[in-house]
Amino acid sequence: MALSVLDLFSVGIGPSSSHTVGPMRAAKLFADGLKGDGQLASTVRVQSELFGSLGATGRGHGSDKAVVLGLQGLEPETVNTFTADDQVAAAALNAELHIAGSHRVDFNWEEDVVLHRRKSLPAHPNGMTFRALDHTGAVLSERSYYSIGGGFVVDGDAEGADKVVADDTVLPYPFATADELLQICSREGMSISDVMLANELTWHSEAELREKLLGLWAVMRECVENGCNAEGILPGGLKVPRRAPALFRTLTASAAASAEASAQAAAATPSPVQAPADPLLAMEWVNLFALAVNEENAAGGRIVTAPTNGAAGIVPAVLHYYVKFVPGADDDGVVRFLLAAAAVGILFKTNASISGAEVGCQGEVGSACSMAAAGLCEVLGGTPAQVENAAEVGIEHNLGLTCDPVGGLVQIPCIERNAIASVNAINAARLALHGDGSHKVSLDKAIKTMRDTGADMKTKYKETSRGGLAVNVIEC
Repeated sequence: MALSVLDLFSVGIGPSSSHTVGPMRAAKLFADGLKGDGQLASTVRVQSELFGSLGATGRGHGSDKAVVLGLQGLEPETVNTFTADDQVAAAALNAELHIAGSHRVDFNWEEDVVLHRRKSLPAHPNGMTFRALDHTGAVLSERSYYSIGGGFVVDGDAEGADKVVADDTVLPYPFATADELLQICSREGMSISDVMLANELTWHSEAELREKLLGLWAVMRECVENGCNAEGILPGGLKVPRRAPALFRTLTASAAASAEASAQAAAATPSPVQAPADPLLAMEWVNLFALAVNEENAAGGRIVTAPTNGAAGIVPAVLHYYVKFVPGADDDGVVRFLLAAAAVGILFKTNASISGAEVGCQGEVGSACSMAAAGLCEVLGGTPAQVENAAEVGIEHNLGLTCDPVGGLVQIPCIERNAIASVNAINAARLALHGDGSHKVSLDKAIKTMRDTGADMKTKYKETSRGGLAVNVIEC
């Protein structure tokens, strides 16, 4: 099994990779299957059932809307985020779907998209079943899928509903654990990003890969820009105000005032005594970057799974920190950052989980914090051992983190949680750089601990909105 950096980082739509992006992809797979099998013309109705965490929090995550869009042939990467809700509303109002973008069937919103709050499919909490019926009501086709985190979807017929997407590509430097990755680096004299690059060349040329990664970085930048400029209240009923625009104005004004004061000081004779600059100003910007991304995600905007939507603000925030505050930052560094971060993300994906519905938020925010810490440590000149150390620090202090979204929305505590984890990732990287890479708890052990903790965690703390803050905060 092989995973690419482009599997971990992909363009999608908010608010959730597992609950929005995954169901949209699964629905499109089903619709495309009907078309490919020659069953589309005989189909007069399509039913969708969402189970487990999808059923429990699907309304707040837009899972029902995502299914409608996917059945109509739309994809998370390209769907118009500004008109998506209108397209779903039109389908409900007109009582019709255009399966795979062309074939019209009758549609009843209440009967044809069913969310089961207390039922689950056997292999994973995020299960869904699609069913195509002919004019007599007979089932033409029925398939189940699992959305396993980060937008990954597996067919319910896959052996054991495997938790990874099968890819038998033979890589030049395969690794299944952090220990194996470090051994490769030591033996070959390579950095972690070097190892990842060599593996990626199996699928893409270096120029193609660079273009794709910088394209993802462009989407991240656009997402931050959109989040800094979009005023108002986030959808969903909690009446959560967007905070990024006001913070952006404050920081921009502060930067301008600081620049003016510096210019006046340089011209003054004798030089006046000045108050020291705010030593935590960089942290304020990092908070802004993360808030901007996750407010856009909560509003259903265009984001990059990193590795999930719920944790989509952390890698972009730390990358923005690198570009804005690290001297000599450049596009080569951005590429190396994403490659090193993806190496860590692959370890989480293959050895544990990045699904909040499976292991809680430690699998989303925790893994993203670890990935961002590794990426930053890499571009700050860290050795492979220091990068692994940074990644371990990033996850160790997120172990046990529950997923308990208030109202089933990716807003409280998700948005602030990304900001806090972004700062923690930077701290983890800098802390690791002050050591030689040796430490008592390995990344492999921390990932195993996360997996075991997720298995022990009660279901109510795993993206069901039936525990934690979700039941102790009054929705208003």
